Amino acid sequence: MSLFHSHAHGHDHGHGGHDHSGHDHGHDHEGDSHSLPDGPHRQRRFALRIALAVLCVVVAAAVASLVQVRSGEAMVVTRFGQPVRVLLDPGLAWRLPAPIEAAMPVDLRLHTTSSGLQDVGTRDGSRIIVQAYVAWRVGGDPGDVGRFVRAVRNEPDEAARQIRSLLGSALQTTSAGFDLASLVNTDPGQVRISAFEETLRRQIGAQLRAAYGVQVVQVGLERLTLPAVTLAATVQRMSAERETVAAQRMADGKREAAQIRSDADREARETVADATVKAADIEAQSRKDAAAIYGKAYAADPRLYTMLRSLDTLDSVVNSNTNLIVRTDAAPFSALVHGPAGLDAAVPAASAEAAAPKRGKRAP
Repeated sequence: MSLFHSHAHGHDHGHGGHDHSGHDHGHDHEGDSHSLPDGPHRQRRFALRIALAVLCVVVAAAVASLVQVRSGEAMVVTRFGQPVRVLLDPGLAWRLPAPIEAAMPVDLRLHTTSSGLQDVGTRDGSRIIVQAYVAWRVGGDPGDVGRFVRAVRNEPDEAARQIRSLLGSALQTTSAGFDLASLVNTDPGQVRISAFEETLRRQIGAQLRAAYGVQVVQVGLERLTLPAVTLAATVQRMSAERETVAAQRMADGKREAAQIRSDADREARETVADATVKAADIEAQSRKDAAAIYGKAYAADPRLYTMLRSLDTLDSVVNSNTNLIVRTDAAPFSALVHGPAGLDAAVPAASAEAAAPKRGKRAP
C-alpha cells in the first residue's frame, strides 16, 4: 500500500497539472467505454419499432383495400364518388384505400312491386279496376348495375316507386287494346288474361332495362274488378250472351230432333214398304200353294172341292155380327147336315171294294 501511494504521489508531483489532465482523460475514456455498446442497441430498437409501425400501416391499408363480394349481390367500386368498375363474382377483390375508392353493394335478388288499384278503360269504352304486380331484379350485367346505381342511387325503394309509376301508365295503354269481353267472360275460351299480361310485360320490360338496368322477370294481374256501372252493363251483356247461346242451342236441338224424326220416318216407311213387299210375296206364295192344294183336292174329289169352296165363300161373307136364316136343305148348308152329295153312295161302294178281296181269298 505504501509503495502504491508513494508512486501515485511521485507521479502526481512529477507531472503536475499534466497529471490531472491525464487523469481526467483516463476518466473520460472509461465513460466512453461504457456508452459504446448502448447506442447500437437503441438504434436497433428504434428501427424495429419503425418496421412494426410500417407493417401495421401496410396491414391496415391492405385490409381496408379488400372488398368482399357476397352471393346474390354485386359490388360497385367508385373513385371519388364515380363508378369505375363492377364486381360480380363472389369472393375477395382489391380496391384502392379510402378515400380514393369506395365499395357499394347492389342487391341482385328478386323484388316484387305492386301497382295498386288502377281505374282504366277498355277498347270498347268500359271501365275496369285492375291491380298488377311486377317481379324484377337488377340485371346481372355490369352495364345494368351501373345504370341502376346512376338512376336511383342504389335505392330499391326509389326503384320500386319508379316501377310503380311506369306500371300504372302501362296499364292504361295496355287495357285500351283489349275489349271487356276478352277480360271478363263466362266462356273460358274467350278470356285473354295471359295475352294482357304478356303485352304489359313487353311494354315495361324494355323501358325498365334501358332506363334503370332492371330486368322484368314476371308480370301478372293480382285483381280485376268492375265498377257499379260497368258491372250492370256486363251482367246485361253476359245475360244476353247466355240467352243467345241458349236460343242457338235450342235451335240446334230442334234441328237435330227434326232430322232424327225425319230419319226415323224414312226408316219406318222403308221398313213398312219392305214388310209390305214381303207380305205380298208371302200372300202370293200362299195363294199359289192354296191353288195347288185346291187343284189337287178338285182332282181327287170335285164335290168335296165344291163344298170347301162354298165354305170359304161363306167364311168371307159372314162375320160375328151377321145373322143368317137359311134352309138346311139348301146348298151349301145341306152339306153341313147331310154331307156332300153322293157321300152315302160312295161309302157302300168303298166298303164293297174293301170286302171284295176277302171274298176272293175265300173262293179257293
